[in-house]
Amino acid sequence: MKEGPDISRIAALIGDPARANILTALMSGKALTASELAAEAGVTPQTASSHIARLTEGGLIVTRRQGRHRYAALASDEVAQALEALIGLAAETGHQRTRTGPRDAALRQARVCYNHLAGEMGVRMFDSLSTRGFLIEAGQTGLALSPAGRDFAARFGIALEGLERRRAPLCRHCLDWSARRFHLGGALGRAMLARMEETGWLRRGEGRALTVTPRGAAGFAAAFPVEPSD
Repeated sequence: MKEGPDISRIAALIGDPARANILTALMSGKALTASELAAEAGVTPQTASSHIARLTEGGLIVTRRQGRHRYAALASDEVAQALEALIGLAAETGHQRTRTGPRDAALRQARVCYNHLAGEMGVRMFDSLSTRGFLIEAGQTGLALSPAGRDFAARFGIALEGLERRRAPLCRHCLDWSARRFHLGGALGRAMLARMEETGWLRRGEGRALTVTPRGAAGFAAAFPVEPSD
């Protein structure tokens, strides 16, 4: 028997279509009940509960009870990153879902990737921050904010001191499945999305797609220009 991590167990957990649908639904960053996840997975609530138990045992999700309901959520950023990478691999190799529709365009424009901004807008934000020198490569740690980037974050309404006290990395690369380029993850990525929702630039629906308001389109274009400003 070979030593080391056993990826076959993780692959088996994710490989079941119903469990894959449950995990994808949780990529919205919301905690969902067994009934809600059953609807997403196309199975009965009892079957969903069985899948949730297996995913919990496997360390991919966590559950907590609140009132009469038990809610499930992804266990960590690492789980979300692995799922996003697998979604990208499936898209690149032609393994697409048979159901398509108008939401596909919305998902590609702007969507939630475990509580940070993904899609074309997420990639544009990452590129704009990088091009202007606000995001810089930081060796083994991946990404960091430059002094100018910290000033930008403060002007954007982000309190970095609180974010830096958390265990999660401040900045992290996250590979975007639709664009095959990076968007911004980590605590800063989450705070940026939360700020855009707070200011009314973006609105969440029931799924992962985000609605861009007219105010948001104008504000986003000004805050994240494609070319560096003079």
